[in-house]
Amino acid sequence: MNLADIADAVKSYHPNADLDIIWGAYIYSAKAHQNQHRRSGAAYISHPLEVAFNLTRLRVDEQTIAAGLLHDTIEDTLLTAEELRRFFGEEIYRLVEGVTKISQIQFSSKEESQAENYRKMILAMSEDIRVVLIKLADRAHNIKTLGSLNSDDQQRIARETLDIFVPIANRLGIGWMKDELEDGAFMYMMPDEHESIRVELASGQNLRESYVEKVRAILENELMASGITGKVVGRSKHLYGIHKKMEQQGIKFDDLYDLTGLRILTTSLKDCYAVLGQVHSLWKPIPGRFKDYIAMPKPNLYQSLHTAVIGPEGERVEVQIRTETMHRVCEEGIAAHWQYKEGKKLKNQSMDQQLTWVRHLLETHKELKNPKEFISSFKVDLFSKEVYVFTPEGRVIPLQRGSTPVDFAYAVHTDIGDHCAAAKVNGKIVSLQYKLKNGDRVEIKTTKTQKPNRHWLSFVKTSKARGKILHFINSVEKEKSLSLGMALLHKSLAEYEVDPSEFLQGKVFDETLRSSGFANLESLVRNIGLGKVSTHQLIDKFLPREKN
Repeated sequence: MNLADIADAVKSYHPNADLDIIWGAYIYSAKAHQNQHRRSGAAYISHPLEVAFNLTRLRVDEQTIAAGLLHDTIEDTLLTAEELRRFFGEEIYRLVEGVTKISQIQFSSKEESQAENYRKMILAMSEDIRVVLIKLADRAHNIKTLGSLNSDDQQRIARETLDIFVPIANRLGIGWMKDELEDGAFMYMMPDEHESIRVELASGQNLRESYVEKVRAILENELMASGITGKVVGRSKHLYGIHKKMEQQGIKFDDLYDLTGLRILTTSLKDCYAVLGQVHSLWKPIPGRFKDYIAMPKPNLYQSLHTAVIGPEGERVEVQIRTETMHRVCEEGIAAHWQYKEGKKLKNQSMDQQLTWVRHLLETHKELKNPKEFISSFKVDLFSKEVYVFTPEGRVIPLQRGSTPVDFAYAVHTDIGDHCAAAKVNGKIVSLQYKLKNGDRVEIKTTKTQKPNRHWLSFVKTSKARGKILHFINSVEKEKSLSLGMALLHKSLAEYEVDPSEFLQGKVFDETLRSSGFANLESLVRNIGLGKVSTHQLIDKFLPREKN
C-alpha cells in the first residue's frame, strides 16, 4: 500500500478533498515511526497506511484519513500530543487522542455482560463516531497480521475482536469489515475448524462458480427481457458465517444448502419487488425462507429482500435483492450517509438518525426482534445518563453520569461504600466529590473508622448509594434516639420517685400506649429521644392525681 493509492481512493468519492492534509500526516507519521518495525519485520509505517486505506473504504473525510495515518503517534513514538495539536489542529488531535484512549482499555473480562459494557463504553467515550471507525480500521489490519505474534496474544486479540469489535462493526452496519474481522479471529480462535471449512469450500469451488454463472446468466436475460436495469453478482458466504450456521443448526458442511447465492442490485424500490416476482416465477420458492428487510429494516438500517428457491438441477439458491443505495448501506454502514459537496462534508437526515442510534442505542450483539422494539428503544437515551469506569482489576462498572467515587464504592460492595475514606482515579488522589469520566480507573481506600455521613447525600448520584447512606444514618439515629429516649424517661421517672420496672409494665401502660398512637415501647422511647414526646406529659397520664 502506498499513499498514491490512498489519495486516488479519496478523490474517487470526495473530489474536492484537501489532500495536503493527508500528505502532511503521512510525512509526520513516517518520521515519527522512523526505524520502527512491526513484529513481522515490516516497516511500521506500513500499518498506518493500511489503516488509512481501510478508512477510504468507509468513504470518510480527509481529516479522518489523516488521523488514521497518525493514530499511533501519541502512544508509540516520542512525539507529544501538544506537537500533534500544533501541527494538525484541534480536530485531528481529538480524533487521534480518542483512538489512543480506546487503545489503552484493557479488555480483561470475557463475560458477555462485561463485553457489552466495553462496547457501550467505547462509544460513550467517543464523542465523534469517526474515532470508532479509525479503531475498527486499525483492528481490521491488525487481525490480518496476527501470524507474527505468540499463541497467547493471538488468542487474546482474536477473542477481543469477536467479543468487542465485531458487534460494533455489525451495529454500525459495516458488512465487509464485520466479515473480515470474524474470519480473521476465527482462524486463530479455532484453527482446526477454520482449516476444515476452508478445505471443504475450496474442493467444490469450481463447480459452485460454474453453477452460479449459469444462474446469473438466466437472471440477467430475464431482467433484460423485462426492461429492468439491474446487476446480478455471485455471493459467497464467509468462513465464520458458515461455522456459525453449522453450530446453530447442528449440521455438517455437507448438509449446508445455501452456499450458492446471488445478489441482484436494482435502481429503484419498485424494481426490487418486480425482480422478486420474476425469481419466484422462474423457480419454486422454499416456504419460510422469504424475509422482507426493506419493509422492516434491521436495527442497523440494513435493507434487502431475502428468498431461497429450488434453482436449476434441483439446487437450492439464496437470492438477495436490493437497490444500489441499500447495498452501499449494507457494505459501508454509517459511512454510506456521508455526502461531499464543494469540499465540505454534509450529513443528511438519515446520518443524523444513525448517529443518534449509534450513540444512544448500542446494545448487546443480539438483534431486536421487530420494528416496534427498535422504535421503542430508539426513544430511550441510554448513554447520556451513563458513565463507564474500571475497577483496579479491569472490571467495567456502569454508573449514572455525574457519579462520584462514593457511588462507585457502593456499586462494588456496600461494605466498601460504608467505609470509603479516600479515592484514587487513574493513580491520583481525588476528592470524594470528583465527577467520574468514561474510562477512569478507580481505586477506593477504606478504613474501619470511616462511616457514611449526611454530607455524602449532597453529592452522590446513584439511588443505591443514596439508599445505603440513608439506611446507615437512620440506623445510627435510631440507636441514638432509643438510648437518649430511655435516659430521659428514666430521669423523669426518678424525679417522680417512680420505679421504671413498675411504670413500664401492666395493663394501664399498654392501654395508654395504644391510645397515644404508639405500637410498642420502642416506638415511644424513640419519639422521646427525637423530642417529639414530653416525658412529663406522658407520666401525667399514668400517675394518679394525688401522686402527681
